Amino acid sequence: MGLLENKDDLKTLVETLNFKQKVERSLALIKEAYEKFGDTLVVANSLGKDSLAVWDLAKRVNNKIRGFVVTTRFKPKETVDFMNDIVKRYPETKVFKNETEIPDRLYETDPDRCCDILKVQPVKWAVEEMNIKCWVTGLRCTEGRTRTDYKEVEQRDRDLIKLNPILIWKEREVWQYLALYGVKVNPLYGEGYRSLGCEPCTKITNEDNERAGRWIGTSKCGGECGIHTRPLKKNVDGDGI
Repeated sequence: MGLLENKDDLKTLVETLNFKQKVERSLALIKEAYEKFGDTLVVANSLGKDSLAVWDLAKRVNNKIRGFVVTTRFKPKETVDFMNDIVKRYPETKVFKNETEIPDRLYETDPDRCCDILKVQPVKWAVEEMNIKCWVTGLRCTEGRTRTDYKEVEQRDRDLIKLNPILIWKEREVWQYLALYGVKVNPLYGEGYRSLGCEPCTKITNEDNERAGRWIGTSKCGGECGIHTRPLKKNVDGDGI
């Protein structure tokens, strides 16, 4: 049985595997998935530290692997500049953005709707336009309260697999990898941010929860934008794995 079909206990893997073993496992997951899905395997790059580690891992597996970025009108200038540098260096990365008009300050009055329009919808476009059968993310189960129940291989939509190859990594292991392999990161991390999103919905905090600075003062505080919780294809009868 390959890693894509494994039923290993994630909590055990988080605590028992060392850094080298986790890197090797992540590489093996991506390699096995790429052998199965080929060019229909695409990395979702959020431009955050975790996505950057996954992007580097994917390029170590095969330099032809493609990526996509979803940006919004509310991204900080530092993130936009960093995104432009990434796309210039890796032209196989496509950028998706929803320019639809939305109510003023929707991020305050209805943050779920704001995220659905500006983040979830562009991911749906990416999945369809790039013919994605397997999308690779930087999700980690130690990142926050909303991410403890994910699996390394998931299927929310029919004909669309989600691969989370660094799911069992801890925050310090991500930074260890980025430092060891000289991966450039968003300069906002140097200001004290631990999780990056849109400017009005992302703050610096001293909380233990890595995502505590997201959507402070709303029902979404420390939560999710919806990309990882909602169907992404027109057929929504996924098997819910």
